[in-house]
Amino acid sequence: MGLKGFVEGGIASIVAGASTHPLDLIKVRMQLQGESHLPNPSLQVYRPALAVNSAALGNVSISQAVSQPRVGPVSIGVRIVQSEGVAALFSGVSATILRQTLYSTTRMGLYDILKTNWTDKETGNLPLTSKIVAGLIAGGVGAAVGNPADVAMVRMQADGRLPIDQRRNYKSVIDALGQMTKQEGVGSLWPGSALTVNRAMIVTASQLATYDQVKETIIEKGVMGDGIGTHVTASFAAGFVAAVASNPIDVIKTRVMNMKVAPGAEPPYAGALDCAVKTVRAEGPMALYKGFIPTISRQGPFTVVLFVTLEQVRKLLKDF
Repeated sequence: MGLKGFVEGGIASIVAGASTHPLDLIKVRMQLQGESHLPNPSLQVYRPALAVNSAALGNVSISQAVSQPRVGPVSIGVRIVQSEGVAALFSGVSATILRQTLYSTTRMGLYDILKTNWTDKETGNLPLTSKIVAGLIAGGVGAAVGNPADVAMVRMQADGRLPIDQRRNYKSVIDALGQMTKQEGVGSLWPGSALTVNRAMIVTASQLATYDQVKETIIEKGVMGDGIGTHVTASFAAGFVAAVASNPIDVIKTRVMNMKVAPGAEPPYAGALDCAVKTVRAEGPMALYKGFIPTISRQGPFTVVLFVTLEQVRKLLKDF
């Protein structure tokens, strides 16, 4: 049962992660908007247009010529395609696959083991609190295992928004991990690891516990049977709860992981708390919910694909 749960969860997670990767990339780009330590953040968002029209600006400064509106997910997606090509929407997909292989396989399999062991053998019931605790434990362990791939994924997704001379240009997740270790030391694989663990605990607890609870309630109340309709409904509920609970931590995690530290220079953020304080002071409290639309837009499809695939894989492997 233990090994089977890891296999089922791993397959479902990889399929869901790879298929929703462009939405995750857009979310990361939105979360990085407005960072005050970046050179000309508005220039990076509008770089293609400025490259064509800069000669016509004359003596007008960049700050006067370019406003800094909060660009939405569709606009960001279009600009990524225009300036970097369609393939850029899958920047870092190799890191996503590795992350799902390490992180999600671990959390899904461990959650399945804990849920099975803690379920009352006579009644077959598991209290919601026990599901939440199982999710917290499974998410924390999974995040600890998958953090290096998570860092590589964030950096690869964010690379295209940097000026050309500052881009890291990682060729793959293996190249990213190799360069990070060689140039910045092994410690560079673990920036924001506490945030990753905290986020993973919240996401796993809210996502898996909500899915199981909603699914059980729908079936018990006789609204629908144990079929695709129930799985999709429970998945959307789980995705929404997970997105609301995790977005603030996700914003801080993304910024800490993506920060670029020059040799001998002081890092933009001293840590997670410092990043949170600077973000709120500079951009307001709602900055912690930057990227929420693409987050929920991704969490919805991701969670649906995850659990629908999981249920189908379980059916295929039920005799093994």
